[in-house]
Amino acid sequence: MTLAVRDSLTMLRRQLRHMTRILSLTLMLLAVPIVFLLLFVYVLGGTLGDGLGGGAGGRAAYVDYVTPGILLVTVASAVQGTAIAVAMDMTEGIIARFRTMAIARVAVLTGHVLGSVLQILLQLAAVLAVAVLVGFRPTATAVEWLAAAGVLTATAFALVWLAVAMGLAAKTVAGASNLPVPLTLLPFFGSGFVPTDSLPAALRWFAEYQPFTPIMETLRGLLLGTPIGDSAAVALGWCGGIALTGYGWAKWRYNRER
Repeated sequence: MTLAVRDSLTMLRRQLRHMTRILSLTLMLLAVPIVFLLLFVYVLGGTLGDGLGGGAGGRAAYVDYVTPGILLVTVASAVQGTAIAVAMDMTEGIIARFRTMAIARVAVLTGHVLGSVLQILLQLAAVLAVAVLVGFRPTATAVEWLAAAGVLTATAFALVWLAVAMGLAAKTVAGASNLPVPLTLLPFFGSGFVPTDSLPAALRWFAEYQPFTPIMETLRGLLLGTPIGDSAAVALGWCGGIALTGYGWAKWRYNRER
Protein backbone atom coordinates (compact mmCIF):
# COMPACT_ATOMS: atom_id res chain seq x y z
CA MET A 1 0.00 0.00 0.00
CA THR A 2 2.85 2.39 0.81
CA LEU A 3 4.47 1.79 -2.57
CA ALA A 4 1.13 2.25 -4.34
CA VAL A 5 0.61 5.60 -2.59
CA ARG A 6 4.15 6.70 -3.43
CA ASP A 7 3.76 5.71 -7.09
CA SER A 8 0.36 7.44 -7.26
CA LEU A 9 1.89 10.67 -5.95
CA THR A 10 4.65 10.38 -8.55
CA MET A 11 2.05 10.01 -11.30
CA LEU A 12 0.12 12.94 -9.83
CA ARG A 13 3.22 15.14 -10.13
CA ARG A 14 3.58 13.96 -13.73
CA GLN A 15 -0.01 15.02 -14.49
CA LEU A 16 0.44 18.41 -12.85
CA ARG A 17 3.55 19.05 -14.95
CA HIS A 18 1.64 18.09 -18.09
CA MET A 19 -1.08 20.60 -17.20
CA THR A 20 1.43 23.42 -16.91
CA ARG A 21 3.17 22.46 -20.13
CA ILE A 22 -0.06 22.07 -22.15
CA LEU A 23 -1.48 25.30 -20.79
CA SER A 24 -3.45 26.05 -23.96
CA LEU A 25 -5.71 23.03 -23.40
CA THR A 26 -6.37 24.05 -19.79
CA LEU A 27 -7.21 27.62 -20.82
CA MET A 28 -9.51 26.40 -23.60
CA LEU A 29 -11.44 24.14 -21.20
CA LEU A 30 -11.70 27.03 -18.74
CA ALA A 31 -12.87 29.47 -21.40
CA VAL A 32 -15.90 27.39 -22.39
CA PRO A 33 -17.92 27.83 -19.15
CA ILE A 34 -16.88 31.47 -18.79
CA VAL A 35 -18.10 32.25 -22.32
CA PHE A 36 -21.39 30.47 -21.58
CA LEU A 37 -21.76 32.43 -18.33
CA LEU A 38 -21.21 35.80 -20.01
CA LEU A 39 -23.42 34.87 -22.96
CA PHE A 40 -26.40 33.77 -20.88
CA VAL A 41 -26.11 36.56 -18.32
CA TYR A 42 -25.54 39.55 -20.61
CA VAL A 43 -27.32 38.45 -23.81
CA LEU A 44 -30.22 36.35 -22.49
CA GLY A 45 -30.24 37.09 -18.77
CA GLY A 46 -32.62 40.03 -18.83
CA THR A 47 -35.38 38.13 -20.63
CA LEU A 48 -34.86 34.76 -18.95
CA GLY A 49 -34.58 36.39 -15.53
CA ASP A 50 -37.97 38.07 -15.93
CA GLY A 51 -39.51 34.67 -16.54
CA LEU A 52 -38.22 33.15 -13.31
CA GLY A 53 -40.99 34.72 -11.22
CA GLY A 54 -40.68 36.04 -7.70
CA GLY A 55 -38.38 38.84 -6.55
CA ALA A 56 -37.19 41.56 -8.86
CA GLY A 57 -36.37 39.18 -11.73
CA GLY A 58 -34.15 40.35 -14.56
CA ARG A 59 -30.46 39.81 -15.03
CA ALA A 60 -29.64 39.92 -11.30
CA ALA A 61 -32.02 37.04 -10.58
CA TYR A 62 -30.83 35.05 -13.57
CA VAL A 63 -27.13 35.14 -12.70
CA ASP A 64 -27.98 33.56 -9.35
CA TYR A 65 -30.09 30.92 -11.06
CA VAL A 66 -27.64 30.03 -13.85
CA THR A 67 -24.37 29.89 -11.87
CA PRO A 68 -24.91 26.35 -10.47
CA GLY A 69 -25.54 25.14 -14.01
CA ILE A 70 -22.39 26.85 -15.23
CA LEU A 71 -20.41 25.13 -12.46
CA LEU A 72 -21.64 21.77 -13.76
CA VAL A 73 -20.70 22.79 -17.31
CA THR A 74 -17.21 23.57 -15.96
CA VAL A 75 -16.85 20.06 -14.56
CA ALA A 76 -18.31 18.38 -17.64
CA SER A 77 -16.14 20.30 -20.11
CA ALA A 78 -12.96 19.86 -18.03
CA VAL A 79 -13.13 16.05 -18.13
CA GLN A 80 -12.63 16.25 -21.88
CA GLY A 81 -9.00 17.05 -21.08
CA THR A 82 -8.81 13.93 -18.92
CA ALA A 83 -10.00 11.70 -21.75
CA ILE A 84 -7.49 13.31 -24.12
CA ALA A 85 -4.60 12.85 -21.67
CA VAL A 86 -5.44 9.19 -21.10
CA ALA A 87 -5.78 8.53 -24.83
CA MET A 88 -2.40 10.18 -25.46
CA ASP A 89 -0.77 7.90 -22.89
CA MET A 90 -2.40 4.82 -24.39
CA THR A 91 -1.48 5.63 -28.01
CA GLU A 92 2.03 7.07 -27.61
CA GLY A 93 3.65 4.04 -25.99
CA ILE A 94 4.34 5.40 -22.50
CA ILE A 95 2.03 2.81 -20.91
CA ALA A 96 4.08 0.02 -22.47
CA ARG A 97 7.14 1.58 -20.85
CA PHE A 98 5.39 1.81 -17.48
CA ARG A 99 4.49 -1.88 -17.66
CA THR A 100 8.19 -2.79 -17.77
CA MET A 101 8.91 -0.79 -14.59
CA ALA A 102 8.29 -1.54 -10.93
CA ILE A 103 5.20 0.68 -10.72
CA ALA A 104 1.94 -0.17 -9.01
CA ARG A 105 -0.63 -0.71 -11.76
CA VAL A 106 -3.22 1.37 -9.96
CA ALA A 107 -0.88 4.37 -9.81
CA VAL A 108 -1.14 5.28 -13.50
CA LEU A 109 -4.89 5.79 -13.51
CA THR A 110 -4.92 7.20 -9.99
CA GLY A 111 -2.48 9.91 -11.06
CA HIS A 112 -4.80 10.91 -13.90
CA VAL A 113 -7.83 11.01 -11.59
CA LEU A 114 -6.21 13.01 -8.78
CA GLY A 115 -4.59 15.46 -11.17
CA SER A 116 -7.83 16.03 -13.06
CA VAL A 117 -9.87 16.55 -9.88
CA LEU A 118 -7.37 19.15 -8.64
CA GLN A 119 -7.44 20.91 -12.01
CA ILE A 120 -11.25 20.96 -12.02
CA LEU A 121 -11.40 22.43 -8.51
CA LEU A 122 -9.07 25.24 -9.60
CA GLN A 123 -11.20 25.89 -12.68
CA LEU A 124 -14.35 25.94 -10.54
CA ALA A 125 -12.77 28.57 -8.29
CA ALA A 126 -11.93 30.71 -11.34
CA VAL A 127 -15.43 30.40 -12.82
CA LEU A 128 -17.02 31.17 -9.46
CA ALA A 129 -14.86 34.30 -9.17
CA VAL A 130 -16.08 35.47 -12.59
CA ALA A 131 -19.68 34.73 -11.54
CA VAL A 132 -19.26 36.90 -8.46
CA LEU A 133 -17.86 39.70 -10.61
CA VAL A 134 -20.93 39.64 -12.87
CA GLY A 135 -23.37 39.68 -9.95
CA PHE A 136 -23.67 36.24 -8.35
CA ARG A 137 -24.60 36.75 -4.69
CA PRO A 138 -24.78 33.47 -2.71
CA THR A 139 -26.28 33.43 0.77
CA ALA A 140 -24.55 30.25 1.97
CA THR A 141 -23.00 29.84 5.39
CA ALA A 142 -19.52 28.36 5.87
CA VAL A 143 -21.01 24.89 6.42
CA GLU A 144 -23.14 25.19 3.28
CA TRP A 145 -20.08 26.29 1.28
CA LEU A 146 -18.23 23.19 2.47
CA ALA A 147 -21.18 21.00 1.55
CA ALA A 148 -21.38 22.58 -1.90
CA ALA A 149 -17.64 22.02 -2.36
CA GLY A 150 -18.15 18.40 -1.36
CA VAL A 151 -20.92 17.94 -3.93
CA LEU A 152 -18.78 19.47 -6.67
CA THR A 153 -15.79 17.33 -5.69
CA ALA A 154 -17.92 14.17 -5.73
CA THR A 155 -19.29 15.13 -9.15
CA ALA A 156 -15.81 15.83 -10.49
CA PHE A 157 -14.47 12.54 -9.10
CA ALA A 158 -17.31 10.57 -10.71
CA LEU A 159 -17.07 12.23 -14.12
CA VAL A 160 -13.28 11.99 -14.16
CA TRP A 161 -13.42 8.23 -13.72
CA LEU A 162 -15.96 8.06 -16.55
CA ALA A 163 -13.68 10.22 -18.72
CA VAL A 164 -10.70 7.97 -17.92
CA ALA A 165 -12.71 5.00 -19.17
CA MET A 166 -13.65 6.91 -22.32
CA GLY A 167 -10.01 7.76 -22.94
CA LEU A 168 -9.08 4.10 -22.59
CA ALA A 169 -11.89 3.01 -24.90
CA ALA A 170 -11.07 5.53 -27.64
CA LYS A 171 -8.90 4.36 -30.50
CA THR A 172 -7.45 7.80 -31.18
CA VAL A 173 -6.90 11.08 -29.35
CA ALA A 174 -9.46 12.76 -31.63
CA GLY A 175 -12.01 10.13 -30.68
CA ALA A 176 -11.27 10.67 -27.00
CA SER A 177 -11.91 14.39 -27.36
CA ASN A 178 -15.39 13.72 -28.79
CA LEU A 179 -16.67 11.05 -26.41
CA PRO A 180 -17.20 13.35 -23.36
CA VAL A 181 -19.01 16.05 -25.38
CA PRO A 182 -22.53 14.77 -24.46
CA LEU A 183 -21.66 15.36 -20.79
CA THR A 184 -21.26 19.08 -21.54
CA LEU A 185 -24.74 19.18 -23.10
CA LEU A 186 -26.58 17.52 -20.21
CA PRO A 187 -26.85 20.70 -18.05
CA PHE A 188 -28.61 22.41 -20.99
CA PHE A 189 -31.24 19.64 -21.02
CA GLY A 190 -31.82 19.90 -17.28
CA SER A 191 -32.56 22.69 -14.84
CA GLY A 192 -29.25 24.42 -15.50
CA PHE A 193 -30.53 27.34 -17.55
CA VAL A 194 -34.34 27.33 -17.23
CA PRO A 195 -36.71 25.67 -14.74
CA THR A 196 -37.80 22.20 -15.84
CA ASP A 197 -41.50 23.08 -15.55
CA SER A 198 -41.08 25.47 -18.51
CA LEU A 199 -40.03 22.62 -20.84
CA PRO A 200 -42.26 20.47 -23.09
CA ALA A 201 -43.58 17.31 -21.42
CA ALA A 202 -41.14 14.78 -22.94
CA LEU A 203 -38.11 16.99 -22.42
CA ARG A 204 -39.30 17.86 -18.90
CA TRP A 205 -39.37 14.15 -17.99
CA PHE A 206 -35.80 13.70 -19.25
CA ALA A 207 -34.64 16.87 -17.50
CA GLU A 208 -36.08 15.83 -14.16
CA TYR A 209 -34.62 12.32 -14.18
CA GLN A 210 -31.18 12.88 -15.68
CA PRO A 211 -28.19 12.96 -13.27
CA PHE A 212 -27.22 16.64 -13.49
CA THR A 213 -30.57 18.14 -12.45
CA PRO A 214 -30.51 16.92 -8.80
CA ILE A 215 -26.88 18.02 -8.53
CA MET A 216 -27.74 21.53 -9.74
CA GLU A 217 -30.79 21.74 -7.48
CA THR A 218 -28.64 20.69 -4.52
CA LEU A 219 -26.08 23.38 -5.33
CA ARG A 220 -28.84 26.00 -5.62
CA GLY A 221 -30.24 24.97 -2.28
CA LEU A 222 -26.85 25.14 -0.57
CA LEU A 223 -25.68 28.38 -2.16
CA LEU A 224 -28.95 30.30 -2.47
CA GLY A 225 -31.24 28.79 0.17
CA THR A 226 -33.82 27.29 -2.20
CA PRO A 227 -35.59 24.03 -1.20
CA ILE A 228 -33.46 20.92 -1.69
CA GLY A 229 -35.88 18.12 -0.84
CA ASP A 230 -34.48 14.72 -1.80
CA SER A 231 -32.18 16.20 -4.48
CA ALA A 232 -29.06 15.81 -2.30
CA ALA A 233 -29.59 12.08 -1.76
CA VAL A 234 -30.38 11.55 -5.45
CA ALA A 235 -27.33 13.60 -6.48
CA LEU A 236 -24.97 11.59 -4.27
CA GLY A 237 -26.53 8.38 -5.55
CA TRP A 238 -25.87 9.43 -9.14
CA CYS A 239 -22.29 10.40 -8.28
CA GLY A 240 -21.66 7.05 -6.64
CA GLY A 241 -23.19 5.11 -9.53
CA ILE A 242 -21.25 7.04 -12.18
CA ALA A 243 -17.99 6.70 -10.23
CA LEU A 244 -18.41 2.93 -9.83
CA THR A 245 -19.37 2.52 -13.48
CA GLY A 246 -16.43 4.60 -14.67
CA TYR A 247 -13.99 2.83 -12.34
CA GLY A 248 -15.16 -0.63 -13.36
CA TRP A 249 -15.09 0.23 -17.05
CA ALA A 250 -11.65 1.87 -16.79
CA LYS A 251 -10.18 -1.03 -14.82
CA TRP A 252 -11.50 -3.55 -17.33
CA ARG A 253 -10.16 -1.59 -20.31
CA TYR A 254 -6.78 -1.01 -18.68
CA ASN A 255 -6.27 -4.62 -17.64
CA ARG A 256 -7.12 -6.00 -21.07
CA GLU A 257 -4.56 -3.78 -22.85
CA ARG A 258 -1.34 -5.64 -23.68
